[in-house]
Amino acid sequence: MIEKDGIKVTSTVAVDPETAFRVFTEETDAWWRRGPAFRGVLSDGGVMRFEPGPGGRLVEVGPGGGEFEIGRILAWEPGRRLLFEWRNRNFTKGEVTQVEVRFEELADGTRVVLEHRGWSTLAEDHPARHGREGLAFARMIGGWWGDLLASLRHHAAE
Repeated sequence: MIEKDGIKVTSTVAVDPETAFRVFTEETDAWWRRGPAFRGVLSDGGVMRFEPGPGGRLVEVGPGGGEFEIGRILAWEPGRRLLFEWRNRNFTKGEVTQVEVRFEELADGTRVVLEHRGWSTLAEDHPARHGREGLAFARMIGGWWGDLLASLRHHAAE
C-alpha cells in the first residue's frame, strides 16, 4: 500500500509474534537478501545485524571490521513492534527516514506490517530516489521491502 509519506508492506509468517520478532532482529543476516540491491553499503560480504534495545543500531559490518550504521533503534518491543531510523549511504548528515515493523498475532502465525516513512523530507532529486517520483518511487521502495519480507517469510518457515 502506498501512503502519502511512505509505503506499507505486509507479509504473513507461520510463527508466533515473539518468534517472528526474534527472527527479524536476531537472524537478520540470514534472511536479509544479499547483493548490491540489498546490501549496497558493504556488498563484499558484510553482515547485517541489529544491536538490541532502544539506542541500539542496525549496522552492516564488513569482513575487515568496517561498519555502516543504517540507523538507531527508537522502539524495541519484542513480539509487538520495532521502530528504527533508516539512512542510505547517499544520505547526508541529518537526512533520515523511519521504519516501523509491527508483529500482529493471527490464528496461524503473525502478520508482519512494515511501514517506511519520512521520504517527503528528502529532496525530489535525491539520489536515493533513483530518478523516480511519486507513485513510481513508492512502488520501487515497496517492491524492495516486499522482496525482503518474502525472504523473511521463507527463512522463518525453515
